[in-house]
Amino acid sequence: MDWQENFSNRLSKFLHEEQFIFNAPMCEHTTFKIGGAADVLIFPSSAEDVSEIFKLVKEFNLPCTVLGNGSNVLVRDKGIRGVVVKFTDTFFGNMSCEGQRLFACAGASLKEVSYFAAYNGLTGMEFAVGIPGSIGGAIFMNAGAYDGEMKNAVASVRAVTPEGNLVEFSGASLNLGYRQSIFQQNGCAICEVELILQRGNSVDIRNKMNDFTERRESKQPLDMPSAGSTFKRPKGYFAGTLIDNTGLKGLRVGGAMVSEKHAGFVVNTGGATAKDVLDLIEEVRRRVYESHGVTLSPEVRIIGEE
Repeated sequence: MDWQENFSNRLSKFLHEEQFIFNAPMCEHTTFKIGGAADVLIFPSSAEDVSEIFKLVKEFNLPCTVLGNGSNVLVRDKGIRGVVVKFTDTFFGNMSCEGQRLFACAGASLKEVSYFAAYNGLTGMEFAVGIPGSIGGAIFMNAGAYDGEMKNAVASVRAVTPEGNLVEFSGASLNLGYRQSIFQQNGCAICEVELILQRGNSVDIRNKMNDFTERRESKQPLDMPSAGSTFKRPKGYFAGTLIDNTGLKGLRVGGAMVSEKHAGFVVNTGGATAKDVLDLIEEVRRRVYESHGVTLSPEVRIIGEE
């Protein structure tokens, strides 16, 4: 019996068969629509599921990758070895509200969290309405837009350690900074999130969300597969402006292209490989440095086997 059959038998003891896929093409599970196959892709539905999965991973001595919505990642062409744990709205997206406290499972989409907050008359999550990720992924990256960021809303996080233990983080221990959190270092999987928001006027909240949505739709290439903003914002600059001023809109490598609508996005025009994207990223970085003396760093998380 190979490890996959044995692993499948063990997973079947606590997961439904639709909650795991072997040899799963990651191009079907990321917003970039790029990437080779994962050995096994698992969709947990509770923190307890995650705990059991992590214990199995440790027992089988397998590498493990944790994903949210797959919106800020580029999976390399050879795919991902071992286990990928993916938090989705379908299996792990429940939300509830108690006063000014909003509780969300890690797979809940930022858009749905924003609307749920608005429905409950709470302000503080409007900025996230157009970010195409999950609440768990948003905390992992301390996602932000329009002068808002997760750091301003999150109170505590319930997570699972690589050993399968349930732990809680709060306040300064989250180490939230520009596109960073403690979870990028400690290997824990974010499972449940507590936000503390403010009471607001429902009309004002909806108007702000509509404004942010219109601004995003008018400026960003939402009609093409991408991983969102490709580069981090360099201190004192905007990445998209630097790339545009270097004359790189429309620059292509294979199926990957610098968006003609917003230079801060690399898009998949159809059939792009991870190598196309990585080669284009490097060419953009080289030309921007030559023209402006500024080194761009990728914001997109690059994972998988080279």
